[in-house]
Amino acid sequence: MARTLVIGGGIAGTAAALGLQKAGHEVALFEAHPDTAEDIGAFLTLATNGMRALAQLDATDAVTTIGFPLTSLRLLDRTGTEVTRAPLAGADDPALRYRCLRRGELNAALQAEAARRGMAVVHGARLVSVDDGPDGVTAHFADGSTATGDLLIGADGLNSAVRGQVAALEAQPRYAGQRVFYGYTDGTPATEDGGAMTMVRGSKSAFGYAVSPEGETYWFARTAGAPLPAGSPAHRTAGGRREELLLLLREDAGPAGDIVAAGAERMMVVNAAEMPLGTPWHAGRVLLIGDAAHAASPATGQGASMALEDAVVLAKALRDTPDPRTAFAVYEQHRRPRVEHNITVSGGISRGTHTPSRAGSAAPGATRVDDALIRQLAWETPLPAGADEEH
Repeated sequence: MARTLVIGGGIAGTAAALGLQKAGHEVALFEAHPDTAEDIGAFLTLATNGMRALAQLDATDAVTTIGFPLTSLRLLDRTGTEVTRAPLAGADDPALRYRCLRRGELNAALQAEAARRGMAVVHGARLVSVDDGPDGVTAHFADGSTATGDLLIGADGLNSAVRGQVAALEAQPRYAGQRVFYGYTDGTPATEDGGAMTMVRGSKSAFGYAVSPEGETYWFARTAGAPLPAGSPAHRTAGGRREELLLLLREDAGPAGDIVAAGAERMMVVNAAEMPLGTPWHAGRVLLIGDAAHAASPATGQGASMALEDAVVLAKALRDTPDPRTAFAVYEQHRRPRVEHNITVSGGISRGTHTPSRAGSAAPGATRVDDALIRQLAWETPLPAGADEEH
């Protein structure tokens, strides 16, 4: 039985750990944060493809106990007039419906599922170096502890410590052209039926929101501008950032300004970032997945769903291919075309150089789940011999 170290207890890492354990690996999961509440200020949308991947990991029930489902997509113009409304993919299947949830709650749910399955989940383990040798790979942590395995999976996000410690994998993310705000509003002026994700095409912003069954509005805004200075606070951002956002939103007559104004300063703002195309993903016994390998701007809302897809395809590649290095190459062959297509599309939306061809395709989680992807994710079938051309 191969022993695999997974660095990063977020969505990509914990899902990969679940998949690798299902494929027969002994897995140890290491998370730098002392608890599960990383990025408590942000929320995300899992699309149908992400929910399908969760089902292959037998983790649907762990996730559908949190957040709330989304079954339709509305598009408003800058005046607040509804332009289109359409059902979201998977609306008829409770296990495949889009789901809106807080990132920290999703992390906690997946980690709890890993622990329930008997997996070692170590918090407060901050990676400082990696030694990749002929007989194994060793992770060294800031507290002086070490762990050795046959393989090491770097799933530690955009600013990956694994990527920074393995010379052959060094690459830097770049600014994707937008600041992204996330916030929550109680007692919202939004009045439409629940279960809808509403997108507002503003003159100087892209705005989206969904109302939970409890009446809390989860909202985000994407605005162009210079990147936030390095080291600026993300959580509970200074009121000045909120006022800057309101000035942009108030230029339009839609609901965005009222939603943000009605809330307290329960918000955060981050730079939209992406990894350059073609950066290396694996070297020796080490492989990068999720945002560590292929972060995209959040314009398509596919980051979490792509990470869950990674977990399933990686587990299947290592299950079906005896030699790990060959398995890594097979994994990359299947994943790179799809995730780099997402980087390109999402980055184009963020920079204003790409206009979605389908109504709502810039909405969080919007994607076409095609037959090729369904075959790729299906646990009981081996990976196809060649990478699928569908994205």
